Amino acid sequence: MASFGLRRKSVDGGPPRRRRTAYVLPSLFTSGNIFLGFLAVMHSFQGALAAHAGNYGANADFETAAKAIGVAFVLDGLDGRIARMTNTVSDFGRELDSLADVITFGIAPAVLAFAWGVDVALPGGFLMDHRVGYFICFLFLVCGAARLARFNVTTNPIPRNPGRPDRKYFVGLPIPAGAALICAVVYAADGAPIRWWLLSLFWLVLLALLSFLMVSTWRYPSFKEINLLRPRSPLTVVLICCILYLTWNFGQPFLLALATSYVASGIIIRIAGIIRRRFRRNPPQHPVTAQHPSEQQIG
Repeated sequence: MASFGLRRKSVDGGPPRRRRTAYVLPSLFTSGNIFLGFLAVMHSFQGALAAHAGNYGANADFETAAKAIGVAFVLDGLDGRIARMTNTVSDFGRELDSLADVITFGIAPAVLAFAWGVDVALPGGFLMDHRVGYFICFLFLVCGAARLARFNVTTNPIPRNPGRPDRKYFVGLPIPAGAALICAVVYAADGAPIRWWLLSLFWLVLLALLSFLMVSTWRYPSFKEINLLRPRSPLTVVLICCILYLTWNFGQPFLLALATSYVASGIIIRIAGIIRRRFRRNPPQHPVTAQHPSEQQIG
């Protein structure tokens, strides 16, 4: 049976040469990312048009846009792993992946966040017009692009609160995780757009928080040390099966809880680190009780 064939023999008997077609495989996943980002933007536009036409209930276009970015999140985790498994990592692939992330996890969720949570909301309070919404959604995009640029130019990133040296961490919230939380909220709401200005204000506060977390130096788990090709305990298989079952049967609440937990993990780790350092600097002083004269030693 013929193998997949990543290598071929050299004509002059030298070392085997790697086929150029092997580099197409991870790039196909990255191209799929770009397509799903473009699809999400188009469906966000269509969802906004439907909402302005009076469809304020469940919106299939917004839901499709959220699902497209969610699938792109999975593909984004596969292209790098496939490139490393097939030993086809290249500078071209890294640059293409960064550009794809700006489109799929920067522009697409920013457009979706505005069209779903700001554009059709009733004006009131601080949202008399859409200028605040424009600014916050643009802030999410530019902070995500800055996060990607910092990731590309930093060789050994050190978070402000470094963890165990044997584990890998992200410095700041990864932009796919920020986009995943936006899509999880839209998907959990069945795509029904926000109509009340106060909810829209809370939505903008969440976007601003995600923007800050992306450019921060707080520690987030990377899970890059997880390798499914290595032997694992049966508990890992059970855990993966549970995740697949919950995603398939209770996708909306489970994915929302999963995305929220990851975003909140960096905040919890940061707060716990601050409290731990304060206790180390100022250890609790135990009061010294005075001894009774009869108990004091004479000497």
